[in-house]
Amino acid sequence: MVKLDIISDPICPWCYIGKANLDKALEQFPDHPFTIEWHPFQLNPDMPAEGMDRRAYLEGKFGGKAGAVKAYAPVVESAEKSGAHINFDAIKKTPNTIDAHRLIHWAGIEQRQSFVVDLLFKAYFMDGRDIGDHEVLADIADTAEMDAAMVTKLLASDSDTDDIRARDKHSREMGVNSVPTFIVAGQHAVPGAQPPEMWVGVIKDIMEQIAAAE
Repeated sequence: MVKLDIISDPICPWCYIGKANLDKALEQFPDHPFTIEWHPFQLNPDMPAEGMDRRAYLEGKFGGKAGAVKAYAPVVESAEKSGAHINFDAIKKTPNTIDAHRLIHWAGIEQRQSFVVDLLFKAYFMDGRDIGDHEVLADIADTAEMDAAMVTKLLASDSDTDDIRARDKHSREMGVNSVPTFIVAGQHAVPGAQPPEMWVGVIKDIMEQIAAAE
């Protein structure tokens, strides 16, 4: 098997689109060689713990409403093409994602990581839920058949918070400055929401190399 590390943030629309594109490619290869692990990267590491109004966040980041609309035009186009449904009208808040990243980490221990990432993307981009809220995260854990009571208890503590921040810092020190970033076999960094065709080519190449080595 070949490791595919994905550095991502669950409020990043390009990460959502990138996963949708990757999933389309993986569906064509049920015996694909990838072992996938998700890694934390906070787009807004200084976001207040309670999050902030999404409109105020976007207009502050992009210099007003017109700038925000212009910045998100390619997101809308790419999302439609990938089949990643985004209901921007439903999203009222931009959350701090440290706790969502903790949930992704705990899901990895239980081999449910990609499922939980899917649920977080859906909760935020389709349902407009606040994925910084502990009740929402516990509900997502329950849907993923994790122990919601234990997750609630962990979220109320500082468990693994320092680890998440250290891993985020490590990625930045490696040169990662945007997400998603995919790292194939610990060597080849693939930035951005790549189209399914690119992943199909990568998977075919890897499978051919594996077959030739047998």
